[in-house]
Amino acid sequence: MSHDIHHIPLHGGASFSTAHAHHHGASRSSPTHLATHATVHCLSGCAIGEFVGLAIGVSLGLNPWTTMMLATVLGFVSGYALGLWPLVRQGFGWIRAFRTIWIGETVSIAVMELAMNLTDYHLGGVQAASMLSFRFWLGYLAALPAGFIAAWPVNYWLLGRNLKQRCH
Repeated sequence: MSHDIHHIPLHGGASFSTAHAHHHGASRSSPTHLATHATVHCLSGCAIGEFVGLAIGVSLGLNPWTTMMLATVLGFVSGYALGLWPLVRQGFGWIRAFRTIWIGETVSIAVMELAMNLTDYHLGGVQAASMLSFRFWLGYLAALPAGFIAAWPVNYWLLGRNLKQRCH
């Protein structure tokens, strides 16, 4: 399948390449919109794994560090899955799809998971007695915007240097 590639100029001579961007109408989008879209996509993957990890850890009474590690690992798994699956559906093999997304996704997920876990830890969500606790939900719900805010500038930078795929 042939894709037109357009470049959106950024400050300092960098540009966003918009190959595959036409799938979402992004070829006419600003770099800010593209970074926002990529960060929301990344947050979706991280949020799924993060929630499952936190739910398991809190429900089993695991210590906070083990719970955060489990949430982080599952955040990476679900984040990668959301990045890989559309490429595989487009005809990429699993290895080629992973090679396409790994740098951008790894950096983005790592920053997002760090911010989310720090926020959840400091608000006490990972130390909650159960998932029914207000602290559990406060920690998780505050972690989501914290992850977005931390990862957005990173995704903007990664996209501007063509290290992250927007449409994946």
